[in-house]
Amino acid sequence: MYTSDKPASEKRYPAVIWAYLTATVGCAVFGAVYELFSHEVYSGFMIYAFAFPLLLGVVPFFLLQKRGKPFPGRTADLVHAGVAALTVGSILQGVLEIYGTTNPLTAVHWAAGSALSAAGWLLIFKRVRCRERPRPSRGGSG
Repeated sequence: MYTSDKPASEKRYPAVIWAYLTATVGCAVFGAVYELFSHEVYSGFMIYAFAFPLLLGVVPFFLLQKRGKPFPGRTADLVHAGVAALTVGSILQGVLEIYGTTNPLTAVHWAAGSALSAAGWLLIFKRVRCRERPRPSRGGSG
């Protein structure tokens, strides 16, 4: 039995949004500090690593919450994994660029992160859309 009058899905949105906001600010601060000590060598991947948790996490989950949609549940884990892969991949790519080298294996982060994020959001939107449609009535008279 819960002591709160809010459903569990309403409590999950603020936690997820705050986690993504924390990741966004953490990436921005990390990028700024890293660039400060990079001897004036800059990388767009490092500077804009904060954009992945902001644009793929904070904004969509905030919009879902404001529209009153129920929390997507375990389907959101695909999105979380994809955003994490894209963010880490961006930071790694930035570190390698600042160091002055490349690695073909960084493409794995982009492919995996994009696939996981896209699959997660497609499943979430499909789930939200299915919940909005009225169910067909079963044949039979009263």
